[in-house]
Amino acid sequence: MKITVWNENQHEKETPLICELYPGGLHEYIAGFLKDADVEVRTATLDDDECGLTEEVLADTDVLIWWGHMAHDRVPDEIVDRVQKAILSGMGLIVLHSGHHSKIFRRMLGTTCNLKWRDHARERIWTIKPNHPITQGVPETFVLDPEEMYGEPFDIAEPEEVLFLGWFNGGEVFRSGCTWKRGNGKIFYFQPGHETNTSFQNPIVQKIIKNAVRWACPIQKNIELTCPEFQPLENES
Repeated sequence: MKITVWNENQHEKETPLICELYPGGLHEYIAGFLKDADVEVRTATLDDDECGLTEEVLADTDVLIWWGHMAHDRVPDEIVDRVQKAILSGMGLIVLHSGHHSKIFRRMLGTTCNLKWRDHARERIWTIKPNHPITQGVPETFVLDPEEMYGEPFDIAEPEEVLFLGWFNGGEVFRSGCTWKRGNGKIFYFQPGHETNTSFQNPIVQKIIKNAVRWACPIQKNIELTCPEFQPLENES
């Protein structure tokens, strides 16, 4: 299984705390806990040539993980087109935290993906579909403190499945883990992961992301997208 972890890698240049929490940046830290005997992980950032998402990289990627926040608009539309095509052709997409406002997530869902937010909150996450592949080995509930509050209404296309619900100590609730299918690709959005908090250090969060990668990994990828005229297979009577 081949994974590409994409991170805009801009906050890391401005806030030393982030690299103290996540050495090498968010992308390198996430790649580090994903590595396994049967997993090959590469990283890519906004500053790389073609954002690190060349045709060759995407063709060689089973699952793309996306973290972005302050530089969504700096991702060129032609890169978004390229990633969209890869998803429709079978590549999986995992969108983390503030990636909800990324161009690619909005493109795939066709909505604003707007929400309420407030940092320095306490979150209790509930697992509401314990029989799903992404929730395997995940407890019924766990706490992240601190985490950034994301609250409803969350303007997203209706999820195929809501796997996790978050409750915050300000009283807000949020659909913290949702899935969709677009074309031949699978998409999972997972809310925890504010850059100055420690959520990605949490073993339960890591377990969920690992499970999500395996769920989103395609049986077949790079499926050709065509719209051919098709001749009948049987003679008309």
